[in-house]
Amino acid sequence: MSANVQPMAHHRVTRYLTPLREGGSLPGLVEADDEGTYVMKLRSAGQGPRVLASEVIVASLAERLGLRVPDLALLDLDASIGRREPDPEIQHLLVTSAGMNLGMDYLPGSIGFDPTAFQVDPTYAATIIWLDAFTANVDRSHRNPNLLMWHGNLWCIDHGVALGFQHNWSRADRFPTAPFDASDHVLAEHLGHVAGVATALAALIDAAAITEALALVPDVWLGPDPDRPDAAAPATAHEARERIAQLLDGRLAAMADWCPGLER
Repeated sequence: MSANVQPMAHHRVTRYLTPLREGGSLPGLVEADDEGTYVMKLRSAGQGPRVLASEVIVASLAERLGLRVPDLALLDLDASIGRREPDPEIQHLLVTSAGMNLGMDYLPGSIGFDPTAFQVDPTYAATIIWLDAFTANVDRSHRNPNLLMWHGNLWCIDHGVALGFQHNWSRADRFPTAPFDASDHVLAEHLGHVAGVATALAALIDAAAITEALALVPDVWLGPDPDRPDAAAPATAHEARERIAQLLDGRLAAMADWCPGLER
C-alpha cells in the first residue's frame, strides 16, 4: 500500500441495533468499540464478499473525484452477536458472516435524495454519472437513487453492484468497452454536462489511484469464494487485484465507447 494511503479503520462490533430492510442484502445498523454507529454490509449476504470489494474500490475512486462518501471501516463480527438475534433470517446472515465485514459511517438525520426536491450542482452531478458509467454501476435510478442529502450536501452510497464482472469472470473481457445506459439515472437531467468533465475526471483516475483503491480491499474479499465458485475467477487475491486493475485501465482507455455524451 502506498505510504500516502491510510488503511481503513478496524473495529469490533459490540451491538447489533436493527436491520435496514430497504436493501435486498439486509444491511444492519450496528455499534462498534469506537462508540461509532455504522451501516454494516455482511459478507455472506447476496452475492457475497465481491460486493464489499466493489464498495471499497468505488468509494476510494469517488473520493479521488471529489465526491462525498461515508467513511468506511472494517468491522469484526462475533457469531455470538448473531445468535442473540430473534429473526431467523437475520440470525443466519449474522452467524454466517462472522469475521470481517464492511461498515459505512452512519449519517444521522440524512434523507434520501429526490431530484424534484433538491438542486444539484451540474458538475457534481456529472461527476457522479461519469463514475457510475466508469464502474458500470447501474444502481442509481429514480427507483433506487442511492444518494443521501446530509447537512445540505449530496452523498453517494451503495456501490456494491458496480464492477459486476467479479460475479462472472468469463464475461470480464467485455467490461472495458461495454456501453453505459444512463437514461434511467436519477441525475439524467445533467447528462449534457458529462462530456465536458470526462477528460479531467479520467486524468484523476491514474494507475496509482486504482492501485491504492485495490490495496484497501482485504484479501479475503478478493480471493476464491467457495460459496460462489467461478472457474474463470482469478486464483488468488493478488491475481484479482492485477486483473481488476487491467480492466479499469482498459476502460479508461476506451472512454469513448462507454461515456455518455462522447462521440463514438
